[in-house]
Formats: sequence, structure tokens, C-alpha cells
Amino acid sequence: MKNKVLLVLMMGALMVPLISLAQTSQRYKIGLIDLMLLKRQKLGAITLTKQIGADGVEVDMGGLGNRPTFENTLLTDSIRSKFLQTAKENNVEIFSLAMTGYYAQSFCNRAEYKKSIEDCIATMKLMNVKVAFLPLGVQCDLRKNPEVRDSVVARLKVAGKMAEEAGVVIGIETALTAKEEVQLLKDIHSKGIKIYFNFSSPLKEGRDLISEIKTLGKDRICMIHATNKDSVWLQNDTQLDLYQVKKTLDKMKWTGWLVIERSRDAKKPKDVKGNYGANTAYLKKVFQEE
Repeated sequence: MKNKVLLVLMMGALMVPLISLAQTSQRYKIGLIDLMLLKRQKLGAITLTKQIGADGVEVDMGGLGNRPTFENTLLTDSIRSKFLQTAKENNVEIFSLAMTGYYAQSFCNRAEYKKSIEDCIATMKLMNVKVAFLPLGVQCDLRKNPEVRDSVVARLKVAGKMAEEAGVVIGIETALTAKEEVQLLKDIHSKGIKIYFNFSSPLKEGRDLISEIKTLGKDRICMIHATNKDSVWLQNDTQLDLYQVKKTLDKMKWTGWLVIERSRDAKKPKDVKGNYGANTAYLKKVFQEE
């Protein structure tokens, strides 16, 4: 009887570590974005991620506007501690910090861009987050505005050096083709800068998604926005063959986060739980079920 009790206690003690180990060993993890959950830098994004069933959440750095840096509360010890504790309690990983303020603001022209990058990296280190998302946005669209390329490259070299020194990666999203992104990374020449790939980028331009993934290759992609434009859920999207995508990523031996950005049902765009719940379930079915 004593041995049986001891065995039960040992199994109970091992339960949490074993669950954590299983999640850690998962080749593909499914993530959500607090901004898209309508909970930008709010604790509710973590609990909602848990309810929806995703493995983690990307937390935004806050608004940027004309300020020198992001409106970021996570550098406040008490607030950051609540985020980390809530994530731990819900077994939800904060896997990335997002600088989405640069969708509208100009990374290539702002005088004080270094301060925003410094603050993001400082927050990453405090929260043990290894990847940040940096969209080049409208004003630094290298296809529409090729004249800003030199500025983009020069600034990403600076940001890349800062990231390398901190042991983190900044994932950029551009409007370029995969071949052009390969050249851009060569020009930047930094291990601290990689591509945060977005399925919708080649799809909206009529380019072949699988070919683009192969061109970039395993080591240039840090994370993936694994959704298309808003219209239908992933399971109903005729533009996307996610089983073929998985086959390609498997063959490349890529591993990492598949992050749900859009693919909301056009008839129910405000149904957060419905849209992200359906897409999370489908990604898990394709990428996590053997």
C-alpha cells in the first residue's frame, strides 16, 4: 500500500514537467496575436489564448505614433510580472513581441528609431522572449518605394547588431518576393535579422506559396504568419493547401511557431472566439496530429 501511494505521489510530481516536456518537443506550435484578439498588451489575451486552445500568444509593444518609442507598459516591473505569472498559470507561452506600430510609422525615416528597438530588446530580455516582429509597413514598402532601400538596409544592420548582442532575433515582414528577401538578408548580413514569413504575401500577388517557402529555406524563416487574407477560415480556403505546406516544412526540417493573423470569416469578422478558435483547431489538426 505504501509503495502504491509513493508511486501516485511521484506520478503527480512528474505530471507538470511531463506536460511541459511534451509541449516543448512539439515541432510546430500554434500562436495567436493579442492585437488581433482585440486585447493589445492586456492580460486577457493570455487567458483568451488558453480558452481558444492555442499554445502561445504574441504580445504587442504598444502604440507608437509620433512618440520616440512604444507606449509599452511591460518595462514596469509590476505589470510585467503579472503577464509572466498569468502566462505560467495558464500554460501559455509568450513567444514573441510585436512592433506593429511600424505598420503605419516609418522605420526607414524616423529620427529616433534606435530607441524603439532598444526598448523592444530590453523587454524581450526581461521576459525571456527570443523573437520580435518588425513589419516594414507602408512607408518602407521596398517594392513601391525602392528609393528607401539603402536606409532600410542601414537601419536593419544596426538593429541586427543590437539583436545579435542580446541573443535575440528580429523577424521582418516585407513586400518583396522570396528571392528578393534572400538578397535583402545578404545585404543586411546579420544573424539577428530573419524573415517573419506571411502566407498571404505571395498569395495576394499570385506567386507560388510552396516555391517561396523553398526559396527562403529553413534558416531564413524565424516564424510564420500561417493565414491568408480575411474571407474564410483556413479549412475553407481554396488558395491554401496546408497539408502540402506541412510536407514542405517537414522536408526542410523547419520547426517553430505558426501564428494566426487573419483568415476570419467575412460574414462574422468580429467573432473573435469563433474565427480564431476554428483556425487554431484546424492548424492543430494539420500540424500537430500524427
